[in-house]
Amino acid sequence: MYLRKTLLASAAFVVATAVSLPAAAEKFVTIGTGGQTGVYYQVGGAICRLVNRGTKTHDIKCTHTTGGSVKNINGIRAGDLDMGVAQSDWQYHAYNGTAPDQFPDGAFKELRAVFSVHQEPFTVVARADSGIKTFADLKGKRVNVGNPGSGQRGTMEVVMAKMGWTMADFALASELKSSEQSAALCDNKIDAMVFTVGHPNGSIQEATTSCDAVIVTVDNDVTRKLIADNAYYAAAEIPGGMYKGTDTAVKTFGVGERLFRQPKRIRRRSIK
Repeated sequence: MYLRKTLLASAAFVVATAVSLPAAAEKFVTIGTGGQTGVYYQVGGAICRLVNRGTKTHDIKCTHTTGGSVKNINGIRAGDLDMGVAQSDWQYHAYNGTAPDQFPDGAFKELRAVFSVHQEPFTVVARADSGIKTFADLKGKRVNVGNPGSGQRGTMEVVMAKMGWTMADFALASELKSSEQSAALCDNKIDAMVFTVGHPNGSIQEATTSCDAVIVTVDNDVTRKLIADNAYYAAAEIPGGMYKGTDTAVKTFGVGERLFRQPKRIRRRSIK
């Protein structure tokens, strides 16, 4: 119920913001989301469906893309996107200019959060025959670290840095999109995949039902210190029984999902 009310409020916000601008033949609003198997894509799609249902009362068209947290924030700043979904940690870094590799233009003080949706646990899924029981066991394995620009890749790099790891510490560090990683896991092309995502999730459901796979704990001194030192991280738990192969709750940490915008930036385009 909360999510539905939030999406309705967001759709109303999109319409109200766009119609307050000077009249044009047709207005377009683009929301940056994430991979098609993730919740970002579903959130953006739901908002756009609500907006597009009202075309008899307004001339706004809503579409959504699949970039991921970092790309979405940079897209908003560049004017390529009007709104975007991103993790709370990347919101913090973008606003404060504390991640120059991801946000080379410095602090993005014009960035504004519209609403929060849900917690996103940092999730590690491993083949049952991989010998991976904890996050530390990923070292020396074939791991999908996520595509560049995605929130999962960014968070993975943060944890890796705190662990003292580089990509060379893996037998393979693949950069598959979230929609590709479950098939790769079950085809034995990788031993594990990481995903910062809300649960239950279709991609993880696919991995755990198509082959023998388990959710791996991500709870150690490094992650507990990350939680203690950063307000945008929090302890999280993936309930037992949610996925085949994982009967007990799994401890990890996570972020929040938020929808963002830059003030006074709604693009208008005439249709000829």
